[in-house]
Amino acid sequence: MRTFPDRLRHALCFEILGLLIVTPLGVLVFDMPLEHLGVVTVGSATLAMLWTYVYNWGFDQAMQRLTGGTQKTVPLRVLHAVLFELGLLLVLLPFIAWWLEISLWQALVMDMAFAAFYMVYAFVFNWGYDRVFPLPEWQAERS
Repeated sequence: MRTFPDRLRHALCFEILGLLIVTPLGVLVFDMPLEHLGVVTVGSATLAMLWTYVYNWGFDQAMQRLTGGTQKTVPLRVLHAVLFELGLLLVLLPFIAWWLEISLWQALVMDMAFAAFYMVYAFVFNWGYDRVFPLPEWQAERS
């Protein structure tokens, strides 16, 4: 299983790269000022970083108990990304509506767009991260 420093590196890399991609895209798509949407993306990233640690730790614990390991197949990676985004959606929706002074419906539409982006991004990022920083037990399984 991943160590705390490895999980911290994962979360920081994921959020920083994600912010660099999603903030300018959000400004263009939603036609909002950078300073307003920037607070939403940075605030969301901060909440997401905390959620990332808790969620990934719990998911790995469940996988370890159910399968005896933590290596993810493609279907498991899809399930991992979908469940992560659903949980995060529940946390972020009130924050987005409050900060941008928009309705919950508008916030839901915005959050769903961000969630769609981040589901694809999470899948690609996590797959890449696992290839760049594989766990030692995965090397033994491949031999």
